Amino acid sequence: MASSPPIITGQIVRSELQEYSQGSHGLCLSDVNDCLVYDRHGVKTTFQSLFRHKISIIVFVRNFLCFTCKEYVEDLGKIPRDMLQESNVRLVVIGQSLYTHIEGFCSLTGYPHEIYVDPERHVYKKLGMRRGETYMENSSKSPHVKSSLLLGSLKSMWRAMTSPLFDFQGDPQQQGGAVILGPGPKVHFVHFDMNRFDHMPINWLLQLAGLQTLDFSHSTKVIDI
Repeated sequence: MASSPPIITGQIVRSELQEYSQGSHGLCLSDVNDCLVYDRHGVKTTFQSLFRHKISIIVFVRNFLCFTCKEYVEDLGKIPRDMLQESNVRLVVIGQSLYTHIEGFCSLTGYPHEIYVDPERHVYKKLGMRRGETYMENSSKSPHVKSSLLLGSLKSMWRAMTSPLFDFQGDPQQQGGAVILGPGPKVHFVHFDMNRFDHMPINWLLQLAGLQTLDFSHSTKVIDI
């Protein structure tokens, strides 16, 4: 039986033509394998357990109150569970708040897949994710963000003010990213966000993990390509 085509390895560099280039990801998983993350019940597990047995798409978000993260995770939630299961791929979101904020965030976004938190940002820091925002001259807005900067920021502030404890549910300067790992120590893809809009397009992540792409404009209909 013919083997499946290899997953592209490297970090995608976005441009107006949406080209990508392959390069050294330089990611050292041994530094983060034993870092602890927590599920919605506060149960801890090691970071390496998330990709030990399967290919995993792992998305790190800035914080749960960030409107760009909310809208990005809303689209991640549209990925059908059976599509992931049939391809033996895990989809994991990691935030940097306390685990007590997970349920509210999932309820707000409709996200049904795996989600954990790294409240001390150990994984964020050891992987080298940036703090602060950098905007490049040719940077493009995330295709998954629908709100304007002003309206989205006002929504984020309102949610912070009306939450049981007034907090930003994480360091507001921390940026996120996306990695595709596993099974085991294999690193297939790495992208660290430069700013709050610099999300890797979800369909790119799906393609890199060997999955079909989706139409995120209105529904989760699979696009035949």
